[in-house]
Amino acid sequence: MSKQPSDRDTRSALFNQSIEKSFAILRLFGAQHSQLSLSEICRLSGMSMGSVQRITHTLEQLGYLVKDTATRKYRIGIEIMTLACQYLEADLLVDCANPYLSDLSNHCLETVSLTEPSGLDMVYVARFTSRRYIPIHMPIGSRVPMYCTASGRAFLSAMDETKIRRYLDASERIAYTPATLTDVDELLALIQKCKRQGVAWNNAEYYLGDLNIAAPVLNAAGEPVAAVHITTPSSRWTLEAALEQLSPPLIECAHAITKAARTRN
Repeated sequence: MSKQPSDRDTRSALFNQSIEKSFAILRLFGAQHSQLSLSEICRLSGMSMGSVQRITHTLEQLGYLVKDTATRKYRIGIEIMTLACQYLEADLLVDCANPYLSDLSNHCLETVSLTEPSGLDMVYVARFTSRRYIPIHMPIGSRVPMYCTASGRAFLSAMDETKIRRYLDASERIAYTPATLTDVDELLALIQKCKRQGVAWNNAEYYLGDLNIAAPVLNAAGEPVAAVHITTPSSRWTLEAALEQLSPPLIECAHAITKAARTRN
């Protein structure tokens, strides 16, 4: 679970730990753990067998988990998609952005996405995929760290230096590839450079062969609320060429989404 950068980690007396445990179990499932037994859930979650049995039974009854009758292992249920869909349907920004994202993708013939912040990560909420080859598939709902991705750096670039440093200090800053920047001062200098240019970028810092450039989307108060980014393989574009040719339509798209969202509000 990704947290907001904070000086203190405090919880209200109203905080419900049973609900927290339920979501903790749901978060265990993914590409690495598509199916889990009760004992595996206990081991990964650190919860007792009694708690795991009660929670998994409830989640199964609600449709958020499904149990394989042969293996007796659990997997994520299709009902979870309803919750995600409800978020997207209620998200005004996604609704405003979709036409502009589509236009940008058609214009540059590359994959275009919209991401929104969640703690120290950016989450994909809209994506228009190019017919042309891209090295990595990122489904809606995928999370990427802010510090080493174009979308995250674009989001951070619209903040003041103090806030940027707080986010960077709170990030784990893993070196995912040999190109990943992890030093806070170097990252801060890069993000300030991105701010001056109006676009942010990363070149094979999260996935090898993956090149992205991004621009922030702002609310009426001038605060960042999302980022638009273009994804392309480094075999098709150099960073210099992408910044020169793709930055103008990207910035135009981000500004159009910003204006449309403010009008709708």
